[in-house]
This record gives sequence, structure tokens and C-alpha cells, in this order.
Amino acid sequence: MLAFLGLAMVVVFTFLIMTKRLSPIVALTVVPIVFAVIGGFGGTTGKMMLDGLKMVAPSAALLLFAILFFGLMIDAGLFDPLIRKILKRVNGDPMKIAVGTALLSLLVALDGDGTTTYMITCAAMLPLYKRIGMNPMILATISMLSLSIMSGMTPWGGPATRAIAALGLDAGEYFVPLLPTMIGGALWVVFTAFILGRAERKRIGNVQLQSGGGDCYINAILEDTPHKRPKLAYVNLVLVIAVLIALVMGLMHSAILFLIGFVLALMINYPQLDIQKERILAHSGNAMTVVLLVFAAGIFAGIFSGTKMVDALAQTLVDWIPPSWGHLFPLVVAVTSMPLTFVLSNDAYYFGVVPILANAAAAYGIDPIEIARASILGQPVHLMSPLVASTLLLVGMVDRDIGDFQKATVKWAVLTSLVVTALALLTGAISLFN
Repeated sequence: MLAFLGLAMVVVFTFLIMTKRLSPIVALTVVPIVFAVIGGFGGTTGKMMLDGLKMVAPSAALLLFAILFFGLMIDAGLFDPLIRKILKRVNGDPMKIAVGTALLSLLVALDGDGTTTYMITCAAMLPLYKRIGMNPMILATISMLSLSIMSGMTPWGGPATRAIAALGLDAGEYFVPLLPTMIGGALWVVFTAFILGRAERKRIGNVQLQSGGGDCYINAILEDTPHKRPKLAYVNLVLVIAVLIALVMGLMHSAILFLIGFVLALMINYPQLDIQKERILAHSGNAMTVVLLVFAAGIFAGIFSGTKMVDALAQTLVDWIPPSWGHLFPLVVAVTSMPLTFVLSNDAYYFGVVPILANAAAAYGIDPIEIARASILGQPVHLMSPLVASTLLLVGMVDRDIGDFQKATVKWAVLTSLVVTALALLTGAISLFN
């Protein structure tokens, strides 16, 4: 009963946001409450919602301060030299722009943080997309796929870190056999960008932009505003590098690091109080929209976990797998990780579901490390979920609705998951026969 109720809740929620019957914030809040009441959990719904809010509060704080921090860096012109080089190289060719987006986002995503990846990639590429009329969904799709490969598979990325911790594995033993899959996945993302860019070139043509003189498109995109601080470029660069190094080393919680970085950036670049207030207000709209969505996602996740719907769905999955399929267990985990990670947070999936799957696989003589590797192969689909905080940021940056984003990316996300699963099988990261 609980498994059916959980599945019905996910289906109804997905239908409502993809058909735009309800806004994401409303659907994330109202749908789980209705299903909790139907399931007889009305008396404890408030506590579950509060637990969900507590669970996502660190993520909300992280996004708030990261948006403000990188917003100030963009205002100050820190990324202008990088953007200028990229713009000169790609000019107005949609295919080159798409491939350049893939290379940039793959590189930035190596730090394992979705917020950083999306902020830097969008800051560099979105103005050019708008300038020549390219579909911003291509930027969003490529950035998301890049993050799913680089952050999804590396031991310092969120999904793998959770899988390793939940099963008590060695990070090196987990990661080294996955390297060929990760490299192949990165090449696949570049190839996908090539396909999307070529299709866009057919639609809008190869736009030749003037790269010199007073009409230079680069100057128009970068805009010389009074908020730029070119003399402080090296100071700002050191600050960003310091924050990212501390983030990768785990010296403090990421929300605290970005808070400190934001405060320092504000003091260094805009010491005048009136300008500080103006810059905060300039970015507060985008930040507040994302934070509200994150808290609404916390309501959904809190009820989904608190009612034990997630546990019932996981157990049903395990029960449905016939004994004769035992040797296929890593493949089953890889395929089912797509829908399961879409409807669950990484914490719920890797700490709640993956240990159940690993224990079931052990009965067939399958090493838990294969289950850990298989469990991260659905990350491209996971990153489409409205429960992922950084995805809400990405959707806001390209100024699109989450339903439109899912429609545009679902095909490429599923295909990418299947490609990396096939690569993992071919390279021996996961096996069919033990």
C-alpha cells in the first residue's frame, strides 16, 4: 500500500509540473501533504515537514550565499578574461559554442559542486547564447550532463562520497576502475554538445559577429559597468581559489565557506554601504526564488521519507527481482538508479536504499563495491529532479520553468545514463557474471 501510494504521489507530482497545472513550489508542497493525509499520516505531517525543512536548510543556505558570492564576482568582472577568450574562439558558430560549453562545464565540474559549475558556465556562455539567439536549454542540458559525469563519479563528488560512506568502501578501489567510464562519459557529453550545436546551427545559421571596433560583440556582451573592479581581479581570483580549495578539502561546511567568501568579496569590492545594499538587492530576487524552491523540495522529501514510502518502494523493488536475475543485480541497480534517484534526494537513496540493495546483492555473491559503482550511473537523470537544489539554480539562471527543462533534457539524460552504464559493463567497472 505504501509503495503504491509513494509511486502515485511521484506520478501525480510529475504530471502536474510538466503540464504546468501547478507551479513547482505549490506542487512540491501541496501534493505530498494530500497524499500524507490519504495515507493516514495527517497527525504527524507537520513534524515530517519540519524534519524536511531542517534537512534542506544547509542546502538552502549554501545556494543563497553561493549565488550572492558568484554574483559579486561576476559584477566585479572576474570572469571577463575567460569569457573574452571563449567568445573570440567560438565567435557566432552554434556548434563551437555548444562544444565550448561542454569543455568549460566539464572542467569546472571537476570540483564536484553543482552551484559553482552552473554559476561559472552560465556567466561565461549565457550572454553569447542570448546574443545569437541560441536556445538556452542547450546550455542547461550540456551543463547538467557535464556535472553528472564529473561530480557524479569522482570520490569527492556528492553521490560517490555517500555511496562509499554508506557501504564502508575504499575510495581508491571504488574509483580507479571507473576512470575509463568517466573519460568515456566526458567524451559522450562533448559529442552530445556537437549534435545539439549542429542542429542549432541548422536552425539559426552560423552568425558572424564583429570582433573589433566600437561595435565589437564581445564588448557589448561584457558591458563595461561601474561595478567592474579590474584592478582587484587578482585579489578576487585568490579569494575564489581559496574558497574552492577549502570546499574540496572539506575544511568547513560549504554554506559557511560561501558566507565568508561573500562577506569578504562585499568588503573588498564594494566598501561603501549603499553600494553593498544595491548589489545584494540586485541578486536577491534570483536567490530568493531558488531558496523557496529548495524549502518546498524539503517538504516533499520530508513527507516521502517520514511516511516510509521510500522504504516501501525500495523493498518492493528488491522483492520483485527474480532469483534467476541474481547475476544481473549490478545492471538492475544501474538501471533502477535512474527513477529512484529522480524521486529521492542523494541522502535518501545512498544512505537508505543502496545498503538494502547491497545486502540483497551479497546473497548472490556480488561485491558491494559493484553496487556502489552501479548506483551512481543514474546521476544524469537524478540531476533533472526538482529535488536537486543546484538544478533549481540552473533553471532560474536560464530563465525557464522546471517542467520545460525536464522535457528538453529527459531524452539526453536517460541516453547518457545508458551510455555510461554500457561503458561500465564494457570496461569491467560492473559485471554481469560473477
